[in-house]
Amino acid sequence: MVRVRASLSQLPAYVPGRKLPGAVVLASNESPYGLLPGVAEALAEAAGGVSRYPDLHAASLIEALAAHHGVEPDRIAVGAGSSEVCGQLLHTVVAPGDEVVFGWRSFEAYPILTAVAGGTAVRVPLRDHALDLDAMAKAITARTRLVFVCNPNNPTSTAVGARALTDFADRVPRDVLIVVDEAYREYADPALVPDGLALLGDRPNVAVLRTFSKAYGLAGLRVGYCVAPPGIAAHVRRTQVPFSVSALAQRAAVVALGERAEVARRAALTVAERDRVTGRLRALGHDVPDSHSNFVWLPLGADSAPFAGHCADGKVVVRPFPGEGVRVTIGLPEENDALLTLAASRQG
Repeated sequence: MVRVRASLSQLPAYVPGRKLPGAVVLASNESPYGLLPGVAEALAEAAGGVSRYPDLHAASLIEALAAHHGVEPDRIAVGAGSSEVCGQLLHTVVAPGDEVVFGWRSFEAYPILTAVAGGTAVRVPLRDHALDLDAMAKAITARTRLVFVCNPNNPTSTAVGARALTDFADRVPRDVLIVVDEAYREYADPALVPDGLALLGDRPNVAVLRTFSKAYGLAGLRVGYCVAPPGIAAHVRRTQVPFSVSALAQRAAVVALGERAEVARRAALTVAERDRVTGRLRALGHDVPDSHSNFVWLPLGADSAPFAGHCADGKVVVRPFPGEGVRVTIGLPEENDALLTLAASRQG
């Protein structure tokens, strides 16, 4: 028998949102508005070239991202979605047995990717559904090599402010990489949730992670990136799977970056619906924390799986975390109404 890594038997599986024919899908935090103007046309134009390999270095995309953020191109590294970039960052700094600290519950891929990299996951319990940065700082040891700060946090939708994030960064040793994961940045109020790049981007041990999967509506094309110190970014590029970001994905992302006003308009629509859904759910008696993302969190505990089952029976798919809570993506108004009707009927 071929010998495989013993640690793989303990590797948790990533659980995607369910797909039910004919159902409203509010499980994967996708944008409900489809492709941005110009992206479909750009994809059609680029489709004829998919018999060729994409640009290995994604030069046009990196140049566009550098201009978008006002940084030098050597600070950018890309990957097939922010999940792959998380793995690239881990492989850059984590050796077998090294520790990776993150709040829990947080992004489901963190413990999986940590285990694949050979690291040891250190899960720090949330406090009031939010990252407990004080406890996370205390969890750092001489073996810690990387800390994930998901802000806003997935799946609980909560966020930490500028003062708390700065104080935390001040406490992290300079040889530990802080990865500020801002997948939902476009849905956050900048007065309440800091821009990690503006706040901490000049620090030598900070990488800021972003994605095109959410507000930019490119979840199916898989494009993510990080902005990091040049030395770190260079190593992150070395750990990327060659050609992992397709030519179509690169072209779509460049075009999407030019649609800043439309992205903001769509995000504002989602935020308005998010606040409406939050108010209605609270009126039904649910303890919904303030959301800074494109989803809301229902801390239902033991009722999480039954609630999700009730919604599925009514042709609405949500994302349960059994024993903890349910994450509900904000969709179109009529999709959100379907969810609210089911929530009200379960209360009855």
